[in-house]
Amino acid sequence: MSKESISVFDIFKIGIGPSSSHTLGPWRAAQRFIATIKTKGIEQVTSVRVLLYGSLAKTGKGHGTDVAVLLGLCGEDPVTFDVNEVTPRMEQIAEQRKMNLNGERIIAFDPEFDIVFLMEESLPFHPNAVTFLCSFADGNEIAETWYSIGGGFVVKEGDEGGSDDFVHLPYPIEKAEYLLAACEKTGLNISDLVMENEKTWRTVEETNKGVLAIWRAMRDCVYRGAHIGGILPGGLNVSRRANDLNKKLIGDKTYNSFDEWVNVIRSGGESFKYTLDWVSCFALAVNEENAAFGRVVTAPTNGAAGVVPAVLMYYIAFCDGYSEEKIIRYLLTASEIGSIFKKGATLSAAMGGCQAEIGVSSSMAAAALTEAMGGSVEQCLMAAEIAMEHHLGLTCDPVGGLVQVPCIERNTMGAIKAITASQLALQSNHANALISLDTVVNTMWHTALDMNHKYKETAEGGLALHIPISLSEC
Repeated sequence: MSKESISVFDIFKIGIGPSSSHTLGPWRAAQRFIATIKTKGIEQVTSVRVLLYGSLAKTGKGHGTDVAVLLGLCGEDPVTFDVNEVTPRMEQIAEQRKMNLNGERIIAFDPEFDIVFLMEESLPFHPNAVTFLCSFADGNEIAETWYSIGGGFVVKEGDEGGSDDFVHLPYPIEKAEYLLAACEKTGLNISDLVMENEKTWRTVEETNKGVLAIWRAMRDCVYRGAHIGGILPGGLNVSRRANDLNKKLIGDKTYNSFDEWVNVIRSGGESFKYTLDWVSCFALAVNEENAAFGRVVTAPTNGAAGVVPAVLMYYIAFCDGYSEEKIIRYLLTASEIGSIFKKGATLSAAMGGCQAEIGVSSSMAAAALTEAMGGSVEQCLMAAEIAMEHHLGLTCDPVGGLVQVPCIERNTMGAIKAITASQLALQSNHANALISLDTVVNTMWHTALDMNHKYKETAEGGLALHIPISLSEC
């Protein structure tokens, strides 16, 4: 088990799709490498090369790893970079065969030659590895290897054993068992306990402001994705569906803002079919945006970014959850469950298959909704366990290496399972539960270890193998 101090803002990160481990992580790694270069003298750099290993190589094209690395080396930030400029910037670099390193130093750079996809090589610590090579005018050279370990987290080679960011929290939670004990001792619910830990880093006001910024990014992504049609990029010719579903459900009603949209949704009733369609629409909207290099929030990853906001939208539209306080509590609770999985297992599909992404996101959303609906701490943990229990063994088999098929639809399924898990927990006596959340976290990890590498984000097994799409076409 990993001892880490994980904040809500480590689990929820604003970035650009389509993958936290293959896009956001390599982007952050490139930014860290730039920081190293600056200490050596960026004005003396003559060349830079990038080597991608393992899963980053095998599905890097479909996941935009090369794009992310280049933008990171150019000094751009995934939180603020204009998503509409992604393609033009890549075309410019490819055409000119030059890169403006950190916006300070123009060097020759040919993406076809200087980004190397080592398909048959994998480094031992983690399948998602990238090595940066840099040469200077005085003949010196430096190299750094970084691992993208899931959810946008990165680790530099040599630092795998610990973290320089570790801080002592008032309530160090490594397992669900510890979380329950702390809540029982203090009388706090999960979200309140998380806030107490967040005070170690910043004030309550600052945390609330940051969490609401996360919510606004989620909200904007849902709204944007539900109002854009067309075909997703990448070569699979996948049609966006959220926009059509939104139009069908809305009918002839009009609105001009997110709040008005929510009111229109509410006015349609609460039938099971109607609610189910909307939950699917919310999840589809996010992950279609993710697949189109849109701005999303890791929750806990990009590939699973639709589950937590879809369930939150369900809470807002159908359960009277539209207040800043309720939204903050929901996201704080969700983050703690994601943290427990990060420490006890993995958030990386390249390590654990899709159970580590959709499974974890469903577990997070289930617990968060349960607390939001008045459930006890025990019921929250029970909901999280139920949600993951029914994702165990889920493989990651992206067709063409793209975060589209089956990834987008899996978010709808994860959201529905989260709501079902919450309802089951709320209607159950937790004392009768046979399986604890810690047991299912441990089971997920051992399932990950047993899983064949073909089903860990390589596009070499499952649907990716049996649908006749060439990686070269994507």
